[in-house]
Amino acid sequence: MDTHEHRQMSGNEHAGHGGGHGTTTWSMAAQATLHCLTGCAIGEVLGMVIGTAAGFHNATTIVLSIVLAFVFGYALTMRGVMKSGLTLAAAFKVALAADTVSIAVMEVIDNTVVVAIPRAMDAQLNQWLFWGSLALSLALAFVVTTPVNRWMISRGLGHAVVHGHH
Repeated sequence: MDTHEHRQMSGNEHAGHGGGHGTTTWSMAAQATLHCLTGCAIGEVLGMVIGTAAGFHNATTIVLSIVLAFVFGYALTMRGVMKSGLTLAAAFKVALAADTVSIAVMEVIDNTVVVAIPRAMDAQLNQWLFWGSLALSLALAFVVTTPVNRWMISRGLGHAVVHGHH
């Protein structure tokens, strides 16, 4: 978040006491979503690659991808807030508050898209369908999750929780 956008958030939003829709910009929401998408995408892609390469059942591959998306999403947030001096336990609580809804929405969207694309779950690592369906699913997850994050940030929830620790 750049300095101008950071100044637009009121103290109440940082404290989690709400705020107006007008103070949370789409840019702020997009940046929060991109941050979340980074960890989510690392876990999602890694899970799909491992599951596909190992020949796991589709359901197992999806569960692995979801678990890894949460692990990497939380880890990236924790890494950032621990730099402010938080303990591991405190950083985990911040990550839970900041990222759980965002990652959950992303995972519902991206896994639904991959499952809905014919033969995508059966595609192999050397096929464009494997990589194309993943890229499309993550792009759509970003589009759907950005308004969710904007709404949450405007109420001092989600990614807004992280800003008090930078």
